[in-house]
Amino acid sequence: MGNSRPPQPGPIEPLGVRDLESGGGSQFLSTARSLAANVWECRLRLLCCCLPQDESHQAAFSSISQLFSDFFSDTDLVPSDIAAGLALLHQEQDKMERSRDPEVLVSHSTSSPIENDLQAELEKAAHYMHFAAAAYGWPLYVFSNLCTGPCRLSRDCCRTRAAEHDIVEGDHLGCHFSSILQTTGLQYRDFIYVCFHNQIYEIPFFVALDHKMAAVLVAVRGTLSLKDALTDLSADCENLLVEGVTGACYAHKGMCQAASYIYKKLVNDGILNQAFSDAPEYNLVITGHSLGAGTAALLAILLRSSFPTLQCYSFSPPGGLLSKALADYTKDFVVSVVLGKDLVPRLSIHNMEILKRRILTIVSNCNKPKYCILLQGCWYELFGGEPDDFPTEMENRREHQLSQPLLGEESLIIHPSASYQSLASDDFPAHTPPHFFLPGRVLHITEDGPSRRSCFTQVRFRAEWSNEMAFQSILISPKMLTDHMPDAVLRALKSLCSDSSSPLCSSSSNSNLHNTV
Repeated sequence: MGNSRPPQPGPIEPLGVRDLESGGGSQFLSTARSLAANVWECRLRLLCCCLPQDESHQAAFSSISQLFSDFFSDTDLVPSDIAAGLALLHQEQDKMERSRDPEVLVSHSTSSPIENDLQAELEKAAHYMHFAAAAYGWPLYVFSNLCTGPCRLSRDCCRTRAAEHDIVEGDHLGCHFSSILQTTGLQYRDFIYVCFHNQIYEIPFFVALDHKMAAVLVAVRGTLSLKDALTDLSADCENLLVEGVTGACYAHKGMCQAASYIYKKLVNDGILNQAFSDAPEYNLVITGHSLGAGTAALLAILLRSSFPTLQCYSFSPPGGLLSKALADYTKDFVVSVVLGKDLVPRLSIHNMEILKRRILTIVSNCNKPKYCILLQGCWYELFGGEPDDFPTEMENRREHQLSQPLLGEESLIIHPSASYQSLASDDFPAHTPPHFFLPGRVLHITEDGPSRRSCFTQVRFRAEWSNEMAFQSILISPKMLTDHMPDAVLRALKSLCSDSSSPLCSSSSNSNLHNTV
């Protein structure tokens, strides 16, 4: 046999995009996603280094990091790109709002049953918002009463009542409970149970007898700690099977876990049994703000089979809370109250995907340098004025002026994903996160008059029954955060109830006039 030389390998070609489309490319992308999730998990652990690294926290870190890595996996946006996009979107929305026809208010008779129902719900909401605010304890009380609050609490915080150990849990100095007494006006004997124990998926709440409304009241606290924030961020879907509800029954995972925790305390520990043994003729009412609002709505779903007449008042609940089937189911017993352009009731994974895509579109198709957008955007946010006339892709009549885009499409998109098809396409991708909705009927409170006014101008509000679809887009505004504060919601409700001449609109047709991103 003659000697044969083995074939020489050919030149090695660099790995390209086509190679990534093969099976090996899929494996590569899967590994990249796993590494990205690990990076986000390390960031979360660093941010939450003060928390104990137990099993529940590790599971939450893993779930949240996967959510963040999936959301940011297909873009290369830097913070300045996001800031420029938000500035452009805010001015774009303001231009749309100023160009639309003014709303026509239809006058209703004072005997109108729809208007009477709205006024009655406003008065109930204003009453129960005091309890939702009281659940925050001394921080909100002191913030709302800077001059007198510390002095009032100092008289009671260091006192010890032997009986308090039976009904109050986790309030060592008594300051939280003292602020609840001050805010609600109830007596010590009116409280059944007060819990300030706080862990991830375990949030504070209290149970009291509300003699004015003949109700056993459960008030759930909103976000006030880093552990609460982790509960908020655990936004995966979780099955919530409800008897008699057809269709997909999904809910926010973190708030489902929190509602299950409170449900077990109320039922297994006999707290509700004790409350109704003291007041058997009372009805059950559940309330809360923000995280507490979402948890209260889910708790109401869990308890309704045992308490068919219960009512829930959910103030500024998160938008990514319930699937459509569950949201429709809650319309009979849940009232959601939303103030102005509050971000949280519009916040969901689906809406964030839409916002991300709009930021990509408007930033990559603006012909102004980024520094000009940021400087003029800051001026507009601080001092107002006329929105800058930036030509963007969102204005079809100005497309011929888009000769020098701020950023190219290639610099923003790493690879096509479920959240991206084409910047020029108006169709949203087929593979999108499921739509989630606000619970129950939605009572929307807005300022009556111009959005920008002097500090000395008295603010007037108007209220209307709205549609949950009106909150499927995020509105960019300086008030998107301040409208979420519990003291702002309480102030608006008290203003509407004290001023009988405040305009009330019973039609939900105006809800589709809100600007969309």
